[in-house]
Amino acid sequence: MQRYSIFSLARNALSHHRNWQRAWRSPAPKARYNAVIIGGGGHGLGTAHYLATEHGLTNIAVLEKGWIGGGNTGRNTMTVRSNFLREASVPFHEHSLDLYRQLSRELNFNTMTNERGMITFIQSSAVNRIAMQMANTMHIYGADYRVIGLDEVRRRIPIFEPAEDMRMPIHGAVYQPRASMVRHDAVAWGFARSADARGADIIQNCEVTGILREGGRVTGVETTRGVIHADKVGMAVAGHGSVVAGMAGIRLPIVTQPLQAWVSEPIKPVLDEIVVIRSYFGTYLMQSDKGEIVVGQGCDPYPSYAQRGTFPIIEDATTAMLEVFPSFRRLKLLRHWAGMLDMVYDGSPVISRTDLKGFYVDLAGSGGFKTTPAAARTFAHLIARDEPHPLAAAYELNRFSNGQLIPEGGVSANR
Repeated sequence: MQRYSIFSLARNALSHHRNWQRAWRSPAPKARYNAVIIGGGGHGLGTAHYLATEHGLTNIAVLEKGWIGGGNTGRNTMTVRSNFLREASVPFHEHSLDLYRQLSRELNFNTMTNERGMITFIQSSAVNRIAMQMANTMHIYGADYRVIGLDEVRRRIPIFEPAEDMRMPIHGAVYQPRASMVRHDAVAWGFARSADARGADIIQNCEVTGILREGGRVTGVETTRGVIHADKVGMAVAGHGSVVAGMAGIRLPIVTQPLQAWVSEPIKPVLDEIVVIRSYFGTYLMQSDKGEIVVGQGCDPYPSYAQRGTFPIIEDATTAMLEVFPSFRRLKLLRHWAGMLDMVYDGSPVISRTDLKGFYVDLAGSGGFKTTPAAARTFAHLIARDEPHPLAAAYELNRFSNGQLIPEGGVSANR
């Protein structure tokens, strides 16, 4: 059996995918579905999975203008965490961490979830104040987030050797042990396989060009592959929310901003933890399973749909990294990219009904990849029952009219 497996693997490896079994179908779109999800990333595919598994809805379609996971799902840094300031945020993100921990078993697909722990350096009184406020909020909900001294930092990060003359010396850190890294493409593929196996149609290369409306409610979508009618339409299109919502005559309170990251050449394992240098515009870094040092920073300060980077962000992030880890100065830059965030005023997600009956929106905000399973599950609940899930009730659009905002902008640096 082992010999057969080895030769089978070699034969398929040289076949350029010709003999590989498809992970999901590629059906032609039907004329009508009970629900259509626009966006074939983690949020959209996860919504289809939970619609099928928890609400029994299988006559659904996920429409993706490109290929599965080819948008922002493939342009993040794989980090998931729950260290937030507001009472509405912590339970939602803790639930996402809980779902991530069981996702491989639930999907029968290895999402490569790796609980690393996150260390955020304290370099000023302002950062210390935010860290203590965050810790107090998290403790209310039983989340582990604690202050640690430099001795524990050095024990957990042996290569920690900050420059003696660094502009903002490190006095300590806060530690969240549950923060993890999860393989982003595996999440998309796992959700796609599961949704497809339960009857959902995943339709790639199918761009939505219009939203059909009649009598104040949605009736379907126009696409590059024809008109598709549907009773309900959900939108989960990170980075293009204002464009798609505009087709439905809805103006959303969002600005699209690039979020950049880059990776080094692969090296041997030297960094187990996820590290955040918050005093330098939220620089963060970690080592991937392939050995690359992954580095990122906060959003660019201007709106853009570009999926490319700019040199000042690389310069700032690299400067911050080298002040703490000077041995990394010999690393070579391997590749650089940017994803797009639909940022709302308060920096929190939007999972909401709209004024157009039957049209629902999922805007990740600063949450991005880290919210994927929780956002997908609560979005599926919203679409199926036409009422918000208790964990996401505070994330409806009406918070911008009633003043009940959830300001998380100060902690949105590492996605």
